[in-house]
Amino acid sequence: MPIFALDDQLAFPPVHLADPEGILAVGGDLRPERLILAYQSGIFPWYSDGQPIIWWSPDPRFILEPHEVKVSKSMRKVLRDRQFRITYDQAFEDVIQACKQIPRMGQSGTWITDEMQQAYIHLHKLGYAHSVEAWQEDQLVGGLYGISLGSCFFGESMFAKVSNASKAAFLTLVHDLTNHGFTMIDCQVHTAHLESLGAKEVYREWFVTRLHEGLQAPSMIGNWESLIPQKN
Repeated sequence: MPIFALDDQLAFPPVHLADPEGILAVGGDLRPERLILAYQSGIFPWYSDGQPIIWWSPDPRFILEPHEVKVSKSMRKVLRDRQFRITYDQAFEDVIQACKQIPRMGQSGTWITDEMQQAYIHLHKLGYAHSVEAWQEDQLVGGLYGISLGSCFFGESMFAKVSNASKAAFLTLVHDLTNHGFTMIDCQVHTAHLESLGAKEVYREWFVTRLHEGLQAPSMIGNWESLIPQKN
């Protein structure tokens, strides 16, 4: 399969033209309109410093259906005891910075480039990108961020400075999104951590069909601090 070179035109090739690794195109930019179109099309950017922007649509795709989430007995206790205070959209820039800096096993650097970081901060200010924060006292100890469109949430990255912090943030997010009618969380590519929480691989064709169905729902745009009331 050819890898397409993008120009200034706001368009992507069909996702079934991605190469076997899932790479569909290179180039273009990270302006909000292109990023939103990418997620609406089942595509996401993922690249490192020194590379052109690389656009992916892997097959299989890794997703979580909220009603299939798995919560262990120990995590139920963590959530029940409220070991973390969970908030939304109160520290987006701190969350993405922590995701950028946190060491990753088997990785010498980060895929969250400065350009990527600023692009998602811009999306957050427009009400499309959201963060979930886990706090102990006044310390940010874990969290995640992603994009919300229709009834779909597209997870981008998470971090934890304290054991179970990111897991508590993620499980709280899944619970709250279920209550708001969300139907799918896109986890992009396989990780053992998310598989243990109920995520699974699906064919890209199935994913795109469910994505298009989910996009028929209205998007929950804005600051989620007020849109998702917190109990803790």
